[in-house]
Amino acid sequence: MTTEPHNWIKSSYSGNGGTCVEWAPAHVSANGIVPVRDSKSPGGPVLNVRATAFAAFVTGVKGGTLGTA
Repeated sequence: MTTEPHNWIKSSYSGNGGTCVEWAPAHVSANGIVPVRDSKSPGGPVLNVRATAFAAFVTGVKGGTLGTA
């Protein structure tokens, strides 16, 4: 978990049904890590993902190659 303050934004792919993901894009340029969290639990754990892995994930989501569950 990270203790640094972030400016979180909600994913444009998140719906209003409570299944929202937030990320802190400003943190990426500082160290190449994308902090990601569940918007329902802002005080909960933060997943720190390498920027390259996060970019591949976003590409997969946009391209529909990850499927749905």
